[in-house]
Amino acid sequence: MKTLHVDLGNRSYPIFIGQELLGKAEFLTPYLSNRQVLIVTNETVAPLYLDKVLSAFAGYQTATAILPDGEEYKNLTVLNQIFDSLLSNRFDRRCTLVALGGGVIGDMTGFAAAAYQRGVAFIQIPTTLLAQVDSSVGGKTGVNHALGKNMIGAFHQPQCVVVDTDSLLTLDDRQFSAGLAEVVKYGLINDDEFFEWIEHNTAALLARDAAALNFAISRSCQNKANIVAQDELENGLRALLNLGHTFGHAIETGCGYGEYLHGEAVAIGTCLATRLSAHLKWLQPAAVERIFRLFETLRLPTAVPSQLTVEQMIAAMQVDKKARDGKINLVLLYGIGKAALTDQYDVNLFQQTLKEGYATVP
Repeated sequence: MKTLHVDLGNRSYPIFIGQELLGKAEFLTPYLSNRQVLIVTNETVAPLYLDKVLSAFAGYQTATAILPDGEEYKNLTVLNQIFDSLLSNRFDRRCTLVALGGGVIGDMTGFAAAAYQRGVAFIQIPTTLLAQVDSSVGGKTGVNHALGKNMIGAFHQPQCVVVDTDSLLTLDDRQFSAGLAEVVKYGLINDDEFFEWIEHNTAALLARDAAALNFAISRSCQNKANIVAQDELENGLRALLNLGHTFGHAIETGCGYGEYLHGEAVAIGTCLATRLSAHLKWLQPAAVERIFRLFETLRLPTAVPSQLTVEQMIAAMQVDKKARDGKINLVLLYGIGKAALTDQYDVNLFQQTLKEGYATVP
């Protein structure tokens, strides 16, 4: 087992990464506020892991909220099911919420914890690769709106993150590949050695080799922890973690939540950012080819969905948390392992990039 730390002063917390962690109380109960525990999960994860997690809280007052599974349910209406469980069980402001599931469950549980009685504790137990390497760490919580993804939310850090890599053995191939898109992101924004490692270990990753997964998850979490420690509220450096996300969120919103998995949309968005970076002469053709080839090898899409028009993409991108004064800020690449947030790009090249994005190759 490996333990990492997110250094945020008196709100610092550990990330435990290993196998067979779900039922072990020593990684969970020291981080509870009192004896009231609400476990929030979904209809897919509950039959697989809920009993094991409940066993870790033997002797505690526990309740569960089992939500429908899917990005399309990440909204305020479904969020109320968590509040219904908290209130009907008379949980007080010292209770702890436990998020057992993927990114949707983690984001919604964290947001509920941030809002319930103006803030209660929560713990992350991510069960998808995407959640393990990205969304469970850093305290971003929230829900979607029909007009924009993750536009309603709060920063609220967990008490701890427990990553049991065994849970990836029950993850379907599509969800697993979607998580790899976020792994690649860390290599692209600030860790070229990690990017090269991913290139050389694609077979092991796709085969879910335990050693390869442990390394990829640990390296990704360490990269994110380092950035969050420097810029918790995304005033600068942390924005680099959104490589591909402004494009990707537009795809998710435009196609309807759930049509494309978050990681799939991020992969396409990263390919668009790569194209634009090349048009700006920031990125060399050889680097562009490496990025596209890696996504294809990891079984991820690289082309904009044909059902979206350029106009729809732009309209959706204008409803983005990084938009300022009507300008769309983008994370672009000026090398593998080097990224920057900017609105200083040629609008004509931006539109050209979107038009070219329907092709699978640059």
